[in-house]
Amino acid sequence: MNYSETYENGVRILRGAGISEAALDARLLLEFITGEGLTTLLAHPEKTVSDSDAEKYEDLIKKRSTHIPLAHLTGSCEFMGIDLVVNENVLIPRQDSECLVEEAMRYTQDGADILDLCTGSGCLLLSLMHYKNSCRGIGCDISAKAIETAKINLQRLESGGELNGGTARFLEGDLFDALTDPDQRFDVIISNPPYIRSSDIETLMSEVRDHEPRTALDGGDDGLIFYRRIAEGTPRRLVRYGRIFLEIGYDQAEDVKTILTDAGFSDIEVVKDYSSNDRVVTAKYI
Repeated sequence: MNYSETYENGVRILRGAGISEAALDARLLLEFITGEGLTTLLAHPEKTVSDSDAEKYEDLIKKRSTHIPLAHLTGSCEFMGIDLVVNENVLIPRQDSECLVEEAMRYTQDGADILDLCTGSGCLLLSLMHYKNSCRGIGCDISAKAIETAKINLQRLESGGELNGGTARFLEGDLFDALTDPDQRFDVIISNPPYIRSSDIETLMSEVRDHEPRTALDGGDDGLIFYRRIAEGTPRRLVRYGRIFLEIGYDQAEDVKTILTDAGFSDIEVVKDYSSNDRVVTAKYI
């Protein structure tokens, strides 16, 4: 088959399986297999797809039709302009989380010490360091497999000189318990913690519910357990006038603000995402 026919067949299968972005996913998978870009589909739809590529494409389309996330099939995801390795051991970075990085960039100075809690793929820490100079970062996660993934991403960025003179480490452990220096403090603490209510997890789309790590999703009965733990531990780890940046669910702003207020934080702000939903809470500790 030619490029256009192969693509249309992929779209048809994905639409039949109820994939919401069937056309986009079919195109991205075809580009992934053939190494061709969008130009080929638009300008050279008659180009022949090799039997080998057609077979590989059909296999990926079948897998995507079972709602395996696209990023798991390609093994990568773009976040803040950086290509990151992702897999079933980490949450797939989403555009909403870019709002957290963009907000943190406003306050993070070159040379800052940054702590990323529940780091997963390392996307928050590494992208923030990518856009700043000479920062020192630590990412912590309770999952050893997540830490392995984050280290792969770190090595890729280091080898490409994309940390701008900065240095980073990824440590396995439960929030602050992962830190090896009991006296170490940070200028900035960032986190996208688990915040889905336990009872809501079964209502999530299949791509998330069945294929992303539940430990990175489940925030307890009210979805707030990790915010309480982070707020409790942060005063011992943040420098005076340092700031914390937390991603939140769309309906959690007031609860998280209350948690931070009770823990002694001030200058609390709520930032909306690109869909005008509350997405980030930031606060200062004096």
